[in-house]
Amino acid sequence: MDQQTRIEIEAETFRKLIDHLQLRTDVQNIDLMNLSGFCRNCLSKWYLASAEARGVELSDAQARETVYGMPYSEWKARYQKPAAEEQLKAFADQVSGQE
Repeated sequence: MDQQTRIEIEAETFRKLIDHLQLRTDVQNIDLMNLSGFCRNCLSKWYLASAEARGVELSDAQARETVYGMPYSEWKARYQKPAAEEQLKAFADQVSGQE
């Protein structure tokens, strides 16, 4: 596979992942963190870092809006639920296991 085709496939895959996460507002970030070790916020940070590495000016808010499909504060108000004790414990256990 040539480099340009690989880049196009990866870009399309990323867009599909973002679209999927924007549709699955029922999936909380803590669930993503506990299951996969990354969440929407991680994706937005990676997006921002890649932009900055290429000299593209982008704010954290703009990167998050790219991932969330709306301003982060709006997404939080609409969809974010308080984390349950068991979710927080699972997250703490995961973080402590990485040290």
